[in-house]
Amino acid sequence: MNMPFTGRPNRPPMAVRALTLIETEFLTPHALRLIFTGEDLASLDYRPGQDLVLLLPLEDGTLGRRHYTIRWLDRATGRLAIDFVIHGHGGPGEQFAMTAQPGDRIEAAGPRGRTFIKPDADWHLFVADETGLPGVLAMLEALPPHSRAYAMIEVEHKDDRQLLDAYCDLDLDWLVRGGPALPASLGLIERAALFAPRPGRGHAYLMAETSTVQTLRRGLLARGFAKDQISAEGYWRPGRQGGHDHIMDEADFAARMASQA
Repeated sequence: MNMPFTGRPNRPPMAVRALTLIETEFLTPHALRLIFTGEDLASLDYRPGQDLVLLLPLEDGTLGRRHYTIRWLDRATGRLAIDFVIHGHGGPGEQFAMTAQPGDRIEAAGPRGRTFIKPDADWHLFVADETGLPGVLAMLEALPPHSRAYAMIEVEHKDDRQLLDAYCDLDLDWLVRGGPALPASLGLIERAALFAPRPGRGHAYLMAETSTVQTLRRGLLARGFAKDQISAEGYWRPGRQGGHDHIMDEADFAARMASQA
């Protein structure tokens, strides 16, 4: 039975579902897919790009909240896939993914998140590192055939590139970093700086390390993007334990805090 999960103040409660692991599969050397089943997955209302808040065991015996994008949901079979980045840092998500066995159960709240396809956009630009890859692939595969999309994705090794089942008109550029991820990815920043906005009103989806996303967003704004044409999420940063950073201007952040007071 679904139970409410309150999360942060001033947010509506999210349903909590019990998920049971049924299968694991290494997709690439640094990407491990876990496939779950659970009650009422056929009724799960989510948009590709959104995530679940997984309640995972911590070293002190408590549960910690970690956000993971829904890679795909097969309502007909009641299966849901979540991809985990395996980078060797040993965080709760990685520890769970590496040690979980079929039959293990976890609780997941959601779905949540504001990064999903904007249907009124004339074209779509995706810029991400491997932490944003599941969301990017989920959104690309959800675009209809007539959609125009551009994607720039950074991964550690050439073998970390993944296949996708997309039908849209897509220009996909894989950037191979050749080493562990670091803040302020010059590869992504420099590649995105070469992108020339196309005719019409596009939308950009930025999903990577927080300082990288901040720089990418500033660059797009300087080249004429409006704020509402950019969905920007910092998926990780050194020292942060769980959660995402929603990137916005200081003035926008202050206005949001005032509206929630």
